[in-house]
Amino acid sequence: MKFGPYSIDEKDAAQYQLPDPLETADGKRITTAAEWMNFQRPKIMELFKKYEYGEILPRPDSLRFELVSEKDDALDGLAVRREVKIVCGMRGGREFAFPVLAYIPKKADSPAPVFIGLNFQGNHNTTKETDAIPTGHLTQGKLAEPKRGRQYGRWVPDELVRRGFASVTACYHDIFPDRADGAEDSALQLFADAAGKVPAIGEKYSVIGVWAWGLSRMLDYAESDPRLDARRAAVHGHSRLGKTALWAGASDPRFQLVISNCSGCGGGALHKRKIGENLSQHFQAHRDIGLPAWFMNETEKFIFREEDLPIDQHELMALIAPRPLAVGTATLDFNADPKGEFLACRAASEVYGLFGSAGLPAETMPEPDRNISGDISFHYTTGPHEQTPADWAHYLDLAETFFLRVGN
Repeated sequence: MKFGPYSIDEKDAAQYQLPDPLETADGKRITTAAEWMNFQRPKIMELFKKYEYGEILPRPDSLRFELVSEKDDALDGLAVRREVKIVCGMRGGREFAFPVLAYIPKKADSPAPVFIGLNFQGNHNTTKETDAIPTGHLTQGKLAEPKRGRQYGRWVPDELVRRGFASVTACYHDIFPDRADGAEDSALQLFADAAGKVPAIGEKYSVIGVWAWGLSRMLDYAESDPRLDARRAAVHGHSRLGKTALWAGASDPRFQLVISNCSGCGGGALHKRKIGENLSQHFQAHRDIGLPAWFMNETEKFIFREEDLPIDQHELMALIAPRPLAVGTATLDFNADPKGEFLACRAASEVYGLFGSAGLPAETMPEPDRNISGDISFHYTTGPHEQTPADWAHYLDLAETFFLRVGN
């Protein structure tokens, strides 16, 4: 992919002024958590709906969870494996279903806290178990990746259950196939008009918004399973799915820990720095290779003029306050603008301060492989655009810390 007019060199970073999340439209200052939650936060949510992620898709009129298979001695006896079909229905008779894979600690004394996330290449690629059902359909009957276990290192489900956590995952293709004409095969089927026409993507809803809706339905499933503690649920994602995790965390306050790994443009990085991947690359490159635009049509209007966007990503992070937020990035992930992600965390900390939190407890970006852990965590690792077992070790440490606050 060729770069647009922007650079990955820090010396080329734009001069910019971030919108102040604590300043109202009429110039007043937000000074309390109550003012933020009741007044300012809803206003900023509306801006993100308009300019980046679209409206939040409605909850289905009905939900049922059909058990497809259960294995009592999964992961060498560590876990119970459940493969479940989430069936979403509307009163008009339309249904949409997608499969999830759950691993639950077998010997847990109480309901297990749960990590919920979307995967890229199918549930069968998140595990080394060779009998997991293949999922992840780009089109009817066509798997995105037929091989198995290719992305085990991004999921390490055995390590999660060993440390007392459950894992629930689904392939993003099974919620909205990541192709330009994917809407017809997506969850947007549920919201078709009387003639059966699905909503046009980018007008009211975004692709990221549909994926985030799927994460909320996976949390609905977790609430239905007595072996899972949905009150201690983390949402996580890598790359475009890290962008999705941030929006899911902002739009569904049931998620008690939000983890975004290497999410970059439209995720954790500041648009206005104009470093790394940018809006021009996103929209043009996606057209060139047959991917959908993940954001709203309105977002495209700000190509080459991100300075005019009335929002930026520190405010997306602020929408998650006071819940814990973890942002991970990597030294060689230049497109994601690691420094821009750090600066967004710092700027979001002002809102966390309304709740008596320091947010990100650091003023300067850390050296590689030195993590900063607070209510906002910044995880900066040596390596490329990837999520690794080492990243998971950090995220699990955070979950152990924060979920003690919620209890059983």
